Amino acid sequence: MENIQEVYKKLLEPSDDLISDIARLEGDILILGVGGKMGPALAKLAKRAIEKAGSIKKVIGVSRFSESGLKEELNQAGIETISADLLDDDQLHSLPDCKNILYLAGTKFGTTGKETFTWAMNSYLPGRVAQKYKNSRIVVFSTGNVYPLTPVLQGGATEDQLPEPVGEYAQSCLGRERLFQYYSTQNNTPVLIYRLNYANDVSYGVLLDIAKSVHSGKPINLSMGNVNVIWQGDANEMALRALHHCSIPAKLLNITGPETASVRWIAEEFGNLFDKKPQFENEENSTALLSNATESFRLFGYPKVTLKNMMELLAAWIANGGKTIDKPTHFQEREGKF
Repeated sequence: MENIQEVYKKLLEPSDDLISDIARLEGDILILGVGGKMGPALAKLAKRAIEKAGSIKKVIGVSRFSESGLKEELNQAGIETISADLLDDDQLHSLPDCKNILYLAGTKFGTTGKETFTWAMNSYLPGRVAQKYKNSRIVVFSTGNVYPLTPVLQGGATEDQLPEPVGEYAQSCLGRERLFQYYSTQNNTPVLIYRLNYANDVSYGVLLDIAKSVHSGKPINLSMGNVNVIWQGDANEMALRALHHCSIPAKLLNITGPETASVRWIAEEFGNLFDKKPQFENEENSTALLSNATESFRLFGYPKVTLKNMMELLAAWIANGGKTIDKPTHFQEREGKF
């Protein structure tokens, strides 16, 4: 397991491209919603890139910090932390001004049955944040769920595809985008809307969901028969580098890996790695939630961690009892109910 940990740590190191982009970035970096799945790794990556660039910039993370020990962990990594409930206007407006904002706040899982909170977090709050930070540049984390399901043979939705969100979660995410787009033009705020699906780490993600099902003998639902995936470290790099590509009006950017990956093929590959035969249920549909990320590759190059690399690391991680987060992605969902 020690060797696997070392491989994992190396994959989290900032690239030369990121270090260069961070070196020429003016101002500190403020991450709103740093306590989520991607936030802690994003903050640490930014801090390491700053150190390697020899720059003097602060990384500040804001969250309610409901997870025990996370605030202290980030502090030990040299990241300043602020505990705040962003939905509280007084707490939001007490936050420091900052030139560079990464907006990760939002809610997805458990949204069915909590629709009012979902809309407050995903649509109301973005408008408040956009006004608070109208003099900053803002990278807004969004999702490919704003797109309709598209034919697998089409190769995924491009940024020119008109949104057709299915379900209240996806609809509220489009609301988030619209509020930031409105205030971008209203206040001349440079914004980039970062439509991500799906980030993967050793602790969570679509690949982990499939790998765990193969390992435990649980049937894999093929209703969503194809997916896009990207290593979380690559996605975080692109988010930080995207600060240089914020624009007025807001720029839309798909973030994911280059493959339209078959769920059946992924499961069979994990079956080979575990020496287990995967079990399936249902059949593949001709449509899936897929994004075309060629514009992001033009800006940043291709992801550095390949699909095979991710799968081999995940298989070793699971086989050796590595720690994971019990938060399934529900990537099979076709009705938008999360």
